[in-house]
Amino acid sequence: MKKLLITFLMLIFVMPVNANINYDAEEQRNINVYEKISPAIVAIDAQLEDGVSAGTGCIISTDGYILTGLHVVEGAKEIEITTSNGQTYKGKFIAKMENKKDLAIVKITPKEDLSTVSFADSEDVKVGQKVLTIGNPFGFNNTLTQGIISRIDYVKNRFQTDAAINPGCSGGPVLNSSGEVIGISQSIYNPDHNISNIGIGFAIPSNEAVKFIASVSKKR
Repeated sequence: MKKLLITFLMLIFVMPVNANINYDAEEQRNINVYEKISPAIVAIDAQLEDGVSAGTGCIISTDGYILTGLHVVEGAKEIEITTSNGQTYKGKFIAKMENKKDLAIVKITPKEDLSTVSFADSEDVKVGQKVLTIGNPFGFNNTLTQGIISRIDYVKNRFQTDAAINPGCSGGPVLNSSGEVIGISQSIYNPDHNISNIGIGFAIPSNEAVKFIASVSKKR
């Protein structure tokens, strides 16, 4: 009996550990999207006259062009960009979208080619579809949240979502289940003066962003 116990204990210690974890289909999609897109998302800290404006950005070219929210970087004296691997760069303001559209492009000079986001046609977005967002709420970089498209505001041309969008998320992507950008996080609404999220967030449709990027590219 003693020999059997010793043999059993030896088998426990020498048996290989099975590191494979079975995720359900939805979990695996979330994991895949995050692992695919998070390297293309940056944290932005812009030094304004009245303090620091924190936000998120989407890398749109391998040489360092980044899409973000205009209100994050407009009027900044200095812009600091931190990539997902912790590298920090000085950012340069390149362009802003006119007609009160809250989009801007900044540029960094990376040490190597960067990962980039891809865009889907926002005309295909439907109320009720699942969305994921990645942002830097309150300095917690590369945070993933999940929700749905709650409403499409055709008058103001923006999406409403219940995915958690908090201060620091502006300029980050709203993603479909394939990891394509369908919107850019813009703002939140709540009674406490936008201090926290209560499930009403807004995003600029991706087609607006694509048109803006194309117009800037023509001038480069």
